[in-house]
Amino acid sequence: MVQPHYDLQPRRSLGSNYEVVEFLGSGFEGEVYKIVERRTGIVRAAKLFYARRGAGKVPVLRYARKMYRLSTCPILMQYHHRDFTQIRGQKVEFLVSDFADGEMLSQYLSRQRGKRLPPLEALHLLYALASGIEQIHLLGHYHGDVHSGNIMVKRIGLGFDVKLLDLFDHGRSTREKIQNDVYHLINLLYEMIGGASGYQKAPQSVKDIIKGRKWSLVSRKFQTAAHLRMALERLEWHD
Repeated sequence: MVQPHYDLQPRRSLGSNYEVVEFLGSGFEGEVYKIVERRTGIVRAAKLFYARRGAGKVPVLRYARKMYRLSTCPILMQYHHRDFTQIRGQKVEFLVSDFADGEMLSQYLSRQRGKRLPPLEALHLLYALASGIEQIHLLGHYHGDVHSGNIMVKRIGLGFDVKLLDLFDHGRSTREKIQNDVYHLINLLYEMIGGASGYQKAPQSVKDIIKGRKWSLVSRKFQTAAHLRMALERLEWHD
């Protein structure tokens, strides 16, 4: 697990209403903690933003508005409100969201035999992620921070329930930024099957999705998460 910058310990107060339970993960803009509301005992998630030198104000309001616009996307945790806390004499803003039950994908992978998933299981997980991110793309937005340290996963029946802890706003949406989400999904599949060694042994059906992680080949076949989701639905398993 990536070492958190703020390194908040369990039972530490967060603002006037919350208490830290545990560190969940981090992204480009900040880190996410599991927290509990003192008076009600309700479990939430809090994203604490990093101060960015020379970049002006941290874009908390822009982030909150984007989360609100994407509130119909079930793969994202639903935003509630904004608050402040003091950390080592510094005023830090944080946003409170619903908590997603499950396990960090990076930790889930580390528990598997050989720290990898069987190809078919990895494809099932990729399908759940692509289907969720498809809803973001259909609204004309992108996620911007898809990686195994930013995904909560829970096994349900034959499939997976997945949630994205965090997103990153690189500015207005473009075709390239949406394409980046897809490329990072392909990288996730590569990671889930065990990287280079797993790719060498993978069935051709899986290699046809990963395409050697070559941007030109991936972008030609999968422009959005919807294209990836449909390709998985049509996948012919010859191996």
